[in-house]
Amino acid sequence: MRLAFGALVASLLVVPAAAGKQAALVVIDPGHDLRGNTDTEPIGPGSSERKIKDGGGTSGVVSGLREAELNLQVALRLRVLLERAGVRVVMTRTRTAGTSMGNVARARIANRAGGDLFLRIHADGSTDPAARGTHTLHPALRRGWTEDVYPDSKRAARIVQRELRAALGFPDRGLQERSDFTGFNWANVPVILVEMGFMTNPTEDRLLATTAYQRRAARGLCRGTMRYLGRSVAACG
Repeated sequence: MRLAFGALVASLLVVPAAAGKQAALVVIDPGHDLRGNTDTEPIGPGSSERKIKDGGGTSGVVSGLREAELNLQVALRLRVLLERAGVRVVMTRTRTAGTSMGNVARARIANRAGGDLFLRIHADGSTDPAARGTHTLHPALRRGWTEDVYPDSKRAARIVQRELRAALGFPDRGLQERSDFTGFNWANVPVILVEMGFMTNPTEDRLLATTAYQRRAARGLCRGTMRYLGRSVAACG
């Protein structure tokens, strides 16, 4: 398993030329995949509590677009922007074509890469079609699991939420701490999860399905990431 993860990271790592210093590295995680995964995994290192690896995500109530595809489309656009800005990028996946690897595996990719930020891209769903807005989640403080990444994760969440919400123009649902996210509890690098908008809301679904709004989302995520890294946002557009 260790060799498999190492090979995956090596195959996905893109290293733009850097003049005289190591470039920042961001791990982009487009949530879900073609199929969910009902196998279970520990919610945190050494925990007896287990959760399913991946519930499969949501889909557009109007567009019919699967969340996994939306997440990937935005992630690929974001990769281009970050690389243009001189940031090295690792993708946890580059296509939608199989059973989800689960959240421990995603966190391990970020850990092995030594990312400056583990950026998880998702869209939301609700039984209430009126539910709208953008929000960003980050780890809660859990001793032994997240205390090393908690401060930087919270700071990244605040910065990225501000830029993503401004780019999309959706209602601001703010930040949320989560203690029950496997992908947070296994991460040894700063980690956040963005919920771009609600695919179960007709207005937000229609917009997120368009190229224009996917570009907006990527630009907002780029600007937030670059501000978190203390770099210029000029390359983000």
